[in-house]
Amino acid sequence: MTNHTASATLTKLYLIRHGQAFANVEPIVGGMKGDRGLTPLGVQQAEALRDRLRFSAELRPDVLIASTLPRAKQTAEIIAPALGSEIIFDDELHELRPGVADGMSIEEAHRLYSRVDFATHPFQEVDPGGESWASFVYRCTRALDRILREHQGKTIVLVTHGGLIGASFIYFFKLSGASLPPVGFYTHNTAITWWEQHTRFEQAQWRLRKYNDDTHLATLGYGENLDWERPKVMAEASEPASEVPTEPEKEEAQ
Repeated sequence: MTNHTASATLTKLYLIRHGQAFANVEPIVGGMKGDRGLTPLGVQQAEALRDRLRFSAELRPDVLIASTLPRAKQTAEIIAPALGSEIIFDDELHELRPGVADGMSIEEAHRLYSRVDFATHPFQEVDPGGESWASFVYRCTRALDRILREHQGKTIVLVTHGGLIGASFIYFFKLSGASLPPVGFYTHNTAITWWEQHTRFEQAQWRLRKYNDDTHLATLGYGENLDWERPKVMAEASEPASEVPTEPEKEEAQ
């Protein structure tokens, strides 16, 4: 008798947010022009993730793709040796793109162009030449769809930004990208989000296995130190998704 409830894994998608960036802590609009890469703490965070991945061997990607914004590019370059993969850079994995305000102080940008309320104006550009909420979500979900089709059945790692990771929920839950969702996401620096595709009842379904998995940051004094020499505990643990607090204003759209 055929067991129709059996489940088979098809595609695994791991999304990693960059380490703390100067664009997160300085009042600068951090597009391609304003992004100065990782802070010293951001480098430490990325190195802690690298060390975790090296010892745990929990990720063996078939493909490693990174945003070309400096903060994500630098993070990917730090962790790549632990993954054993060459990096493919992809402009479509960017955070929400500013226009002419890129590189300005946030105060100056708000003074010149005001602050867009995406909840009431999802189609209004953040500043001249920049993206609106709707166009940003469309780019992110289109990029995810393209990457998943191109690498179907493989293990994929994307080094990207909090905004795109938030957009992955819109993509997989088939929410509307034409309005701001009623929930907000606060994806931590260098945290891992893990989506996994399965077949169940002869249909492909996506499951969220983990969100905000940043246990490696305990090595920086954020909590109890972990022993990365015991990789199986890390690799095989089935942990629930972390809480999703409201993202602080300073890190929005970074």
